[in-house]
Amino acid sequence: MSALGPSAHVDTYTRDNLPPADLWPDFLMDGFDYPERINVGVELTDAMVAKGFGDRTALIGNGRRRTYKELADWTNRLAHALVEDLGVKPGNRVLIRSANNPAMVAAWLAATKAGAVVVNTMPLLRAGELTKIVDKAEVQFALCDTRLMEEMVACAKDSRFLKTVVGFDGTSNHDAELDRLALEKSVLFDPVPTGRDDVALLGFTSGTTGAPKATMHFHRDLLIIADGYAREVLGVTPDDVFVGSPPLAFTFGLGGLAVFPLRFGAAATLLENASPPNMIEIIEKYRATVSFTAPTAYRVMLRAMDEGADLSSLRAAVSAGETLPAPVYEEWMAKTGKPMLDGIGATEMLHIFISNRFDDHHPACTGRPVTGYEARVIGEDGAELPRGEVGRLAVRGPTGCRYLADDRQRDYVSGGWNITGDAFVMDPDGRLHFAARNDDMIISSGYNIAGPEVEAALLSHDAVAECAVVGRPDEERGAIVEAHVVLAAGFAPGAETVKALQDHVKAAIAPYKYPRSVLFVEALPKTETGKIQRFRLKQTA
Repeated sequence: MSALGPSAHVDTYTRDNLPPADLWPDFLMDGFDYPERINVGVELTDAMVAKGFGDRTALIGNGRRRTYKELADWTNRLAHALVEDLGVKPGNRVLIRSANNPAMVAAWLAATKAGAVVVNTMPLLRAGELTKIVDKAEVQFALCDTRLMEEMVACAKDSRFLKTVVGFDGTSNHDAELDRLALEKSVLFDPVPTGRDDVALLGFTSGTTGAPKATMHFHRDLLIIADGYAREVLGVTPDDVFVGSPPLAFTFGLGGLAVFPLRFGAAATLLENASPPNMIEIIEKYRATVSFTAPTAYRVMLRAMDEGADLSSLRAAVSAGETLPAPVYEEWMAKTGKPMLDGIGATEMLHIFISNRFDDHHPACTGRPVTGYEARVIGEDGAELPRGEVGRLAVRGPTGCRYLADDRQRDYVSGGWNITGDAFVMDPDGRLHFAARNDDMIISSGYNIAGPEVEAALLSHDAVAECAVVGRPDEERGAIVEAHVVLAAGFAPGAETVKALQDHVKAAIAPYKYPRSVLFVEALPKTETGKIQRFRLKQTA
């Protein structure tokens, strides 16, 4: 860990609770040089106006467009209200509760300009879940869409940390307490001169059990993901229009739907309900060029294209959150002539660090490390494995894991490398191929079977609309492969369909991997981002 630079935080809670120096991953900073003092809220708004982007559209949502100048003015007025009326001090934690809309982005940017450490949260969280986050981060302030206030108020009622909850209007009316406070404020704001190593964002990991983990990201980190992945892989230009389904509360969504477009003078379209039909409508209406969503949503979009939907404006379809099955990639290529860019990221790493490229893409392949990152596949002893062998993914680069006051830091970081919890294999050409989450490997009669590989085989059958594969405990074999299948229209459940699917898998991949149990379901359990919740299927198994 290199020495940290200057800080503008008067509330030093986050810096005081960084992991011990010997538990930091190695940070590879070549090519990512920023001034000692930089505020990412300014870089994405006022700095863009100064570069001549003031009249260009920054955000589209809730029926209107907002230019970069309007966004800069709006966030400056809000920042005044936070500091002057609410008493937010640099380093204080500010929680934001909202669906994806321009007001949430404005609140995040305003709090960042004021030097706060922002905690973005999903609208589906209940009071008990919010309380865990508030307690972990010692959150003092909450900004909440007035339509979602009930659970936030319930959380604050008994909290010893959270004392101030203020509502904002997530619609276009701007008629709530925070909006009224900001209304008469100046559009000029003297931003807090935060250090590049000041914590700007706490990202709470999704899908974990037990106490939540908060990942700590500096101001520089939020610029690195844009100046790295978004610049190199996506080649973002001011003419791009972004659309996507991930919540802004997740770092995947915040990067893809706020940081990336705003860093390059592009536009972001924000959908409170980013269902595939709504995404299709927005892509057609605004001629969106870059899409961020999960493979399950792309399958719906492919069906819609058969019915006449025009998605030809998309030049980049980014798939993440779930591994991209080869059949989805191949069908997208066949219908659009453009690759679907699979990638893998992690909340701990902030965003995507391994990805396919427009000129280097393959089915069932996650790609190569983004420039600045290094990756290797390691065994249980930490030693690098020969190419072609499945092992644990280890990665390091300009971003990395720093948990807030959490002993689990030593589980994620080992020998300077971030150990992501994914099983991968590296091919002879150095490309990485996802095998499974380490906890999604199924061991049956001594064989290691990767659930996603079986899913890809099933998805290549016309009868399968969606599927998820888990291990079901079995006395004789330890576990068997169990497939939960949503059938496509025109196919009926029954013994004949089960046999057809089993035979299909046996012909596509090694026969021992076939699903010995096939269950037909109406729908698969999913997260708000479209990730299949296999742990719920495992519980039923």
